[in-house]
Amino acid sequence: MDVGTARLFARYRGWADRLTYDAVAALPPGEAEKERPTLFRTIIGTLNHNYLIDRVWQAHIEGRDHGFGARNLILHAGLPELWDAQQAMNRWWIAWSAAQSEADLAAPVRFRFIDGGEGVMTRGAILLHVVNHASYHRGWVAEMFFQVPARNPATDLPVFLGEADRGPSGSTLRLSAPGACAT
Repeated sequence: MDVGTARLFARYRGWADRLTYDAVAALPPGEAEKERPTLFRTIIGTLNHNYLIDRVWQAHIEGRDHGFGARNLILHAGLPELWDAQQAMNRWWIAWSAAQSEADLAAPVRFRFIDGGEGVMTRGAILLHVVNHASYHRGWVAEMFFQVPARNPATDLPVFLGEADRGPSGSTLRLSAPGACAT
């Protein structure tokens, strides 16, 4: 993975999370906490899972133990507290990706999965996994929106690229160009 793509993906993740959390906050009272037939039981549970997994991979990158024995823990029961924590994590990924060189992104990281198994991935592959994992579970949240019923936001990468290319004033930034990165 090149540095421009890493930075782009980190920013995309933060953008998609903002849209998702804003949409969850706009749901009728109680819907985010309502139990549903899904592995993490609620929208809040699914978003907590994404946050927990971010913390696990952050620990792997930093070479420390993450301290988690399960993937389905509720670290923040309230949406505002969870959003604050997720924003801090997203800022960490953005800053981390901005500090990486191509050699850093290609460096292998040895780690233990939550179940104790051993693994190794490059730093770039870890970032790609974190972004992809969050996208996957945002899809779960989107499915739960249909049960409300409510409309979920479009958080697809092409939508982000279109908005990023236009920039805040409608000017073209061309973040979608290979290796491009806005500062």
